[in-house]
Amino acid sequence: MSKRLIPLAAMEKIIKNSGAERVSDKAKEALKNIIEERAEEIAQSAVRLAMHAGRKTVKAGDIKLAIKT
Repeated sequence: MSKRLIPLAAMEKIIKNSGAERVSDKAKEALKNIIEERAEEIAQSAVRLAMHAGRKTVKAGDIKLAIKT
């Protein structure tokens, strides 16, 4: 079982807000895994950008730029 950073209830809410009436546990888990994986990739890139700029603090601009790369 993977570490839980984002609650499954949040995944269910996202899927239901997109129009689903019911959501399986496997669907919630799959979405959670994909979102967490992508978020980690973005965060790592943002940290590299902040370090390149000579900062210890990751800023919103770093996140936005990391998404584009």
